[in-house]
Amino acid sequence: MTRVAVVDVGTVTARLAIADVASSRVQRMMRESTIVNLGEGVDKTGMLADGACKRLLACVDAYLAQIRQSGVAAVCCTLTSAARDARNSGDLLDAFAARGLVAQVIPGQVEGSLTFLGVAQDFVGDRLLVADSGGGSTEFALGSLTHEGVLGLDFVRSVDVGCRRVTEKFLSGANPPLASDVAAAHAFARDEFAAVAKRYATHLHDVSRMVVTGGTSTTIVALQKQLVPYDSAQVHLATLSREEVREQEERLAALTVEARAELPGIQAKRAPVILGGVITVGEAMNAFGMDELTVSESDLLFGLSLTVAAAADGDPSPVGWRPQL
Repeated sequence: MTRVAVVDVGTVTARLAIADVASSRVQRMMRESTIVNLGEGVDKTGMLADGACKRLLACVDAYLAQIRQSGVAAVCCTLTSAARDARNSGDLLDAFAARGLVAQVIPGQVEGSLTFLGVAQDFVGDRLLVADSGGGSTEFALGSLTHEGVLGLDFVRSVDVGCRRVTEKFLSGANPPLASDVAAAHAFARDEFAAVAKRYATHLHDVSRMVVTGGTSTTIVALQKQLVPYDSAQVHLATLSREEVREQEERLAALTVEARAELPGIQAKRAPVILGGVITVGEAMNAFGMDELTVSESDLLFGLSLTVAAAADGDPSPVGWRPQL
């Protein structure tokens, strides 16, 4: 058994997982999630804002205090879309290093592969299309995980469409948004995703299901079921139809941000970006012709934990990328 700690810093959320890994499986995992909005303003300015960095560093300090008490064999920290886009990400990495934490800005290809590895733990042998819908980007990955633990991916593609990016581009004016702004957000996501679906159309004929990860998809389920408090057991592996996603979009589009924050099932800090996220998920389904999706909580944190444990044990990387520990 190898215990590892992983920190994943996304555009909206920073997350911590402390996992026990044995026989290439996550046996137990403690997770914590904090909305820090690192990507605030990045799409417009190309820079990480000072306030966003301060929020993140305060969060990371709290995570490091937990890690130091957890008896882990290895620690890994990754940053994704917002850090990829920002010109001053190096300053943030220096601040992490001063805390004794080596952090890596990972490319979308690696992010998508790690997410697929995590998702596939629940669908061994199935051919899956996985979409990781984040704050600044969406990663699509198609492939399968064999019963022998061999990961086979037909393609992994990262697209710069996510809940915060869509919100800042199109939905941050009127409150609630204008119908024309919602339509523009749809058109943006539709065009970006359609290009991916067209490019890889020949690979899609025998996909068994579409699985979506990320805070948007889990929040849609929580809103639909009015989960207060949030209940992972009712969210993980839940299904959503295209019509159910559309209904949630229409409901949210008619409300102000303040009214969305009061809905049972949503984190108040996610209210400003949830509509952009629902539009993103809906257009991902449309682009690939999926009438239904499965929501998974076995996401990048699972894939990253497995990969870090392999590195700590001196085993080959399951995704071909080796983390810095």
